Amino acid sequence: MVYAIYIVAALGEIAGCFAFWAWLRLGKSALWLVPGMMSLAIFAWALTLVPSDAAGRVYAAYGGIYIAASILWLWLAENRMPDRWDLSGAAVCLAGTAIILLGPRG
Repeated sequence: MVYAIYIVAALGEIAGCFAFWAWLRLGKSALWLVPGMMSLAIFAWALTLVPSDAAGRVYAAYGGIYIAASILWLWLAENRMPDRWDLSGAAVCLAGTAIILLGPRG
């Protein structure tokens, strides 16, 4: 369930940031900012759903999911094939996420 929340957060953040990218870098209409800001609000809300007593731990674990989702975005939305370095880096980050999320805590 936690990974599903992180995936929703990552999609919200990436879509929201891409809306700003499209407006500023690709010359799209400023109207792109409306769904972009809504997406960023979904991102922030989703992170509050992660069951944890420490926001910093939630954000740290989310980082790996965000990186992997960004590589997926690169491939699916921007039609650019990730290279072995992209994939290796994402795998390392996901391993870090798993350690943070699944590590035993007393």
